[in-house]
Amino acid sequence: MDSSNPGDKGDAPRPTPGAARGGTGAGGRPLEINALLGRGTHFEGKLYFDGRVRIDGSFRGEIEGDGVLVVGEGAVVSGTIHVATCIVSGGEVDAHVRAKDAIELYAPSKVTGSLHAPAIFIDRGVAFDGTCKMAPLDDPAPPAPAA
Repeated sequence: MDSSNPGDKGDAPRPTPGAARGGTGAGGRPLEINALLGRGTHFEGKLYFDGRVRIDGSFRGEIEGDGVLVVGEGAVVSGTIHVATCIVSGGEVDAHVRAKDAIELYAPSKVTGSLHAPAIFIDRGVAFDGTCKMAPLDDPAPPAPAA
């Protein structure tokens, strides 16, 4: 296989470590990360974003965005999450998670709380304790209780 010309339309390039920092993924979608909260980093507050954000450290608070949130291995996230797509690939999440498109949980993730999205995938080996609603988001926020 000739890898000297990665722009050719021939064979698809093999994934390389760190590919999530740039390039394209399946279906030609960009994988560039707009922000990274690395291992050993702790943050408390509100995060608003567009594009793709990856958390490998500790985050407590509110996360809201129109893009993809990736919670990496070793991450600890608690609070509320409202994004287009939420991917948990090995961290710990204790949150109310709402996603416009999808929620994906991969082993060995530990997730506690509520999930609400039109598409939800939970891999074998994920520890999940909470509620799950697979339906389109009807309101931007949970409905208030009837008085």
